[in-house]
Amino acid sequence: MCEGPRAAGKRNAPTDVPSSKHRAGYDKDDPPSTGGDPVGTTIEIGGGGALQWGNGEYGVVLAHGAVFDAASWEDQATAIADQGATVVAVEDIAPESIAAAVAKLHDDGHADVALVGGSAGADAILQLASQQPDLPDQLVLLSPNRVVDGLGGEPKLVIASEDEPVAHVSQQLADSSPGVDNEMILLPGSAHAQNIFDGESGDAALQAILERLAN
Repeated sequence: MCEGPRAAGKRNAPTDVPSSKHRAGYDKDDPPSTGGDPVGTTIEIGGGGALQWGNGEYGVVLAHGAVFDAASWEDQATAIADQGATVVAVEDIAPESIAAAVAKLHDDGHADVALVGGSAGADAILQLASQQPDLPDQLVLLSPNRVVDGLGGEPKLVIASEDEPVAHVSQQLADSSPGVDNEMILLPGSAHAQNIFDGESGDAALQAILERLAN
């Protein structure tokens, strides 16, 4: 990671090529990855289900894409929890549910809570953060589909694939958002949002997220 203010700086991941099973498009065009049973603990958030991993010092809320679910974050949530976080993946990605997850983490003693979302989940996080700009400690957004006004000055990491249709949205968001610690990472290929984790750039994306959350 770069030291000091990044001011919407852009860095490219290593020039690897994602798997051919990935193609450009929104969540509705990309099949969700499949894996084993989730290892997270089932909890209730605002009347809906969620999964929790870890019991660390800071909080992280994960909001999945439209064709994914809370369990789809298992690998990433486990890695984030292993470096000292309490991680909650919401099943309902409405802004109200994300806010309820943040409130739970605050009530549990986690003053700093980062929001991480992919595609539709990233859009919901942006809506919430524009309405409550002081709520998140930082934002990590995978392939958001929209640019919003009203965000706060919290650090922001935006990740997208260079050949996906919404890559320009990620760049616009990183460039236009307030704050001095905003970063854009473009990965090779066309995988969208959480599908990035299944390609050859998946490790690079996860490492960037882990480094950001550790700061």
